[in-house]
Amino acid sequence: QVQLVESGGGLVQVGGSLRLSCVVSGRDWEDLTIGWFRQVPGKEREGVSYISSNGRHIEYSAAVEDRFIISRDNGIATVTLQMNKLQPEDTAVYYCATLKPLFAKLGMGLFAASSYEYWGQGTQVTVSA
Repeated sequence: QVQLVESGGGLVQVGGSLRLSCVVSGRDWEDLTIGWFRQVPGKEREGVSYISSNGRHIEYSAAVEDRFIISRDNGIATVTLQMNKLQPEDTAVYYCATLKPLFAKLGMGLFAASSYEYWGQGTQVTVSA
């Protein structure tokens, strides 16, 4: 069992920044790829970014590339999503989650919510114009 707790959401103006944190605990969490997703009401959960267990493999969705930065510090069991140049369309509930080991091995489905197993409760990000 793995537990994830997100924090750092809030209200920010267009062009501003926020730093989301995901504190992870549980058995062998450091061996897991961690992803960030976001969801707005009425829409499917959207993959934003992921980072491999050793931090060497990182990818971003086209919507956030060049604005968001993902990182992890296994020493403090935290995965961070630095969000810059925020836009109204970034408004959503943001979730972190652990990738199922099978998909990590296959190297596929890394932006699909169905590929992830354990989820945090989410943190709200609101960007005002």
